[in-house]
Amino acid sequence: MASTSSSTTPAVELEAVEERGRKRKRAAGAAEPAAPSQPSKWRTRREHEIYSSKLLEAIRLVRAGPSSAAAGSAASAPTRSRAAADRALAVAARGRTHWSRAILASRRRRRLQAAHRARLRAPASPPPTRHDAAAAASASAAKGTATPPLARKAKVLGRLVPGCRKLSFPTLLAETTDYIAALQMQVRAMTALAEALSAVSATTSSSSSSGAGSSSPP
Repeated sequence: MASTSSSTTPAVELEAVEERGRKRKRAAGAAEPAAPSQPSKWRTRREHEIYSSKLLEAIRLVRAGPSSAAAGSAASAPTRSRAAADRALAVAARGRTHWSRAILASRRRRRLQAAHRARLRAPASPPPTRHDAAAAASASAAKGTATPPLARKAKVLGRLVPGCRKLSFPTLLAETTDYIAALQMQVRAMTALAEALSAVSATTSSSSSSGAGSSSPP
């Protein structure tokens, strides 16, 4: 009888030790604080400095461009500055997202499309008849009723974010989140740059006016 109790005692003690170990692990896992969420990379100071330097370089290149492009129209300079800011944002993203790759490829694509349209001047198509217009309207109405509301909203969102027309819904949401954060950082950088340029301009104008006043005869 004593031998039986002595043989079962080590097994019982081993199970008790293992149970205590499992309880300690569960308690440690429950007491461990949750890892803090990582901030968006576009909110870091490093990314802000990288984009600001690229933005300043891009604007300098736009201002140093050919005078013929600047003299083409009054809206050409703001348009080119905006395109340069978007390209600098895509370069700062290092092509890791769909929207950044789409922005970097859009300039070359526009040039190729313009050259293709210049080479192939297709004759103007005849205006659509009333029957064609009614058929197109009925087809679009039928398509709108057949498409779920969420799919329609996702399609509109894919048109707003560059290069995201044919992505799955989770990928589209991730790209949209990153693109919005990048645009927010772009606005902050451009605001800081505009304030710095305004301060420099005000300092230059005040110094020139004071110099002109001192050089005038009594």
